[in-house]
Amino acid sequence: MDNQKSAYIAIVGKPNVGKSTILNHLIGEKIAIVSKKPQTTRTRIMGVCTMGENQLVFLDTPGLLKPKNSLGDYMVRSVAAAMEGVDACLLVVQAGAPVSKADEDLIARFQKGKIPAVLAINKVDMLSDKSPIMEQIAAYSKLYAFRAVVPVSARLGDGMEALREELERLALPGGWLFDEDTLTDQPERVLAAELVREKVLRLLDQEIPHGVAAVTESMREKEGLLELHVTLYCEKANHKGILIGKKGSMLRKIGTAARADLERFFGCQVNLQLWVKVKEDWRQRPETLQSLGFSQSDLLS
Repeated sequence: MDNQKSAYIAIVGKPNVGKSTILNHLIGEKIAIVSKKPQTTRTRIMGVCTMGENQLVFLDTPGLLKPKNSLGDYMVRSVAAAMEGVDACLLVVQAGAPVSKADEDLIARFQKGKIPAVLAINKVDMLSDKSPIMEQIAAYSKLYAFRAVVPVSARLGDGMEALREELERLALPGGWLFDEDTLTDQPERVLAAELVREKVLRLLDQEIPHGVAAVTESMREKEGLLELHVTLYCEKANHKGILIGKKGSMLRKIGTAARADLERFFGCQVNLQLWVKVKEDWRQRPETLQSLGFSQSDLLS
């Protein structure tokens, strides 16, 4: 126990740069949903990676953005809260992209709090010409003294071991923060609902997916069968029709895709029942956000 080290590390960056994919790779388990659409992550998600003597506790955050509604305000506050009191930060940027205003704001927070940080340049597999990466490293290095800069492809898993090793260098003496087998602080009910919402994001286009929330209404295991009842809340009546689809076709697609992931995660057969209900303009209403499980303290701060 005397040799055990740990670190709280916030994973931050713009929307859609691959923060959740990196988190899932680092801990070796899918606890954060992934989609090509930006703003997939809505709340702060904790993931724990225990390797040898080191335990890294990651806080995956929503992409930093200019808020457009009460949900957006909540997400921005979630990023700020995650960066308070952490031992280090992992800034994730997209390969070949210029330094953004959001990145500058995050780096300013590093400087103000004197927070050690590692820079991960993700999606390097998307560049046939890798020369812009060197220019990108130089640009970010002028802004902050990063402890390390690691080019990675979270999609392919390239560079992830090197990234983990650099992050382990940030671990501090003082023992572990959680039991060795801990993966996340997310309740199973929340994980189940988020896996369903991921399928909505993947199967539907445009604005509708971001107007959908998923809530696990009941969860019961009996004789090796897990029964899950999940409600999808949307903002408009016509969105409900799109979610259900002709003769229930879309809802069946969502359920089939989600069930496969749920059975892999829980390691048992799953009976998933889905319902769709309308809560008009729920993203604009703090009281509705609270009823759907978002933190009251963050909504009111």
